[in-house]
Amino acid sequence: MAGQVTRAAAAALVAAVLAAGASGCSDDDNGAASDAASKAASAASSLASRGSDAVASATAKAGEALDSIKGGIDAKDEVELGKPGTDDGRTTVTVTARNTSDDTQSFAVQVEFRDEDGKLVDVVVVTVSDVAANSSGTGTARSTHELSGSVKAEVGTALRY
Repeated sequence: MAGQVTRAAAAALVAAVLAAGASGCSDDDNGAASDAASKAASAASSLASRGSDAVASATAKAGEALDSIKGGIDAKDEVELGKPGTDDGRTTVTVTARNTSDDTQSFAVQVEFRDEDGKLVDVVVVTVSDVAANSSGTGTARSTHELSGSVKAEVGTALRY
């Protein structure tokens, strides 16, 4: 959705620029083109705001999930992500957690989805539960909404508990 929001905002901005250009070339300056440009710019701003609100909401939820874990140990070096793919329009990525301890452990992994420019477009937390001692377990991180374009996945935070 963030990619769609960005495209929609860009389209609205282009419409605003074209409308403003058209008003500059018009013999009849009745303000209609200026009004259209203003409305298009407002729509672009609104769409961009909703996109950033979705990322902020996902980030907050991910933070709450990680904050609820008591006694977690930083395990970022024990987590690897696969190559992002799609499933029913959502971006997915396999999360592999290596348990290097002598006891069964679980992992909470914050996965950050970024666009080709490195901009954060979504955040999720996936749990890989009950990974046996000195073994690996997998889970799948799934974006909260449809993402478009080239998407990269990165480990933001990983906790072993």
